[in-house]
Amino acid sequence: MSRRIRLNAVQTLTVSFALLILAGGLLLTLPFAAQDGRSIPFTDALFTAASASCVTGLSLYDTASQFSPFGQVVILVLIQVGGLGFMTVSILVSLLLKRRVGLHRRAVLMDTVGALQLGGVVRLTRRALLVTGLCEGIGAMLLAAWFCPRYGIGQGLWMAVFHAVSAYCNAGFDLFGTGSSLSTAAAEPLLNVVIMLLIICGGFGFLVWDDLLTHGRKFRRWRLHSKIVLTFTLAIFTVGAAAFYFLEGDHAFAGATPPQRALMAAFQSVTARTAGFSTIDQAALSQSSTLLMFILMFIGAGSGSTGGGAKVNTVAVLLMSSLARVRRQEDVNIFQRRIDQETIHKAYSSVSLFLMACLAGCMVLCLQGITLDNALFESISAIGTVGLSRGITSSLPELSKWAVLLMMFSGRVGSMSVAMAVTRERPQPKRRNVPEKILIG
Repeated sequence: MSRRIRLNAVQTLTVSFALLILAGGLLLTLPFAAQDGRSIPFTDALFTAASASCVTGLSLYDTASQFSPFGQVVILVLIQVGGLGFMTVSILVSLLLKRRVGLHRRAVLMDTVGALQLGGVVRLTRRALLVTGLCEGIGAMLLAAWFCPRYGIGQGLWMAVFHAVSAYCNAGFDLFGTGSSLSTAAAEPLLNVVIMLLIICGGFGFLVWDDLLTHGRKFRRWRLHSKIVLTFTLAIFTVGAAAFYFLEGDHAFAGATPPQRALMAAFQSVTARTAGFSTIDQAALSQSSTLLMFILMFIGAGSGSTGGGAKVNTVAVLLMSSLARVRRQEDVNIFQRRIDQETIHKAYSSVSLFLMACLAGCMVLCLQGITLDNALFESISAIGTVGLSRGITSSLPELSKWAVLLMMFSGRVGSMSVAMAVTRERPQPKRRNVPEKILIG
């Protein structure tokens, strides 16, 4: 008699993303998914599906010129489902059909939307769907005011919807057909500002939006998580924008007026946090700005958001923990609250696995002849689900494609979640070993 395989919450989340990528890859290999009616190789289709589902934006093809309207719709659906999470979309169907949501699905939702506890997870999901619909809807209407006069009503509305969803989900796919993202519209204030706002809204995370809808501007009543995400996000954006403005005056921003430089600097600071859109050539950045890009892409967006990266709140916990250690303080305190040790240990483990996966992928790319700076940029962009590239994505060797694909998957699902999904849970032994100190630092 066969035993029924039961997956835990982490395994369910991992498998659902893998199946979503596989289904998307199969659809993109169909002849009518391409503009010229010729099927693309399965590996390339799977890579594109993974990039869309993991809301990354790295692409082997230009989306507008390679894929037909059907193929573009498939990519858009993958972005939307991947950004919200497969289980979030399934809960939407259950709510519409008025079906009960079981405990197992609620547990999976906790990882999907970043809930802190099982209770209230369905309510949080409802709000996540509401915020997503409002942000994408308003964003699409504002973008339509820019696209429709230039592309006509029909095409303009489609491009407005596509870019609104792509921006809110931090995906970075575009339909400009230039192969250089938004570089031809770098000086367009309306387009750039709306895209930036959508990226930021998607990158905050659903817990932050829940606090905003519940408590409004009463910041003191917000969760500690939301306070950390909002504060550190604004700080990182401000520092990043100012740094790009002064560092790139004679490099990537050369020839731009001061207002244009300010707009481009702000956009670069926002998009580096897992968005993938670009208004400049990333290869033209100075060495200092390239290093800054590594840092921003590594940090990423907030936990439980449509963005990726090591997560801004996780990095904030590490910084505060290190600062407390320097001050010889036992507790890690922020906003009159103490962060528990389990959270700190989880943060260190998560970032360590994230960094090791990134370096492993970078090594594979280097072994295939890609220079270290380009390989490192591509690896951090992939595992951080950023989607920015220095122009090497379209020419990746076969093994490197698979390495980048796995890094995108690991970055979206979470390096810790992937590791937990493929390892057996071992019960805590009744007897614990004798502790012994070792030298650190």
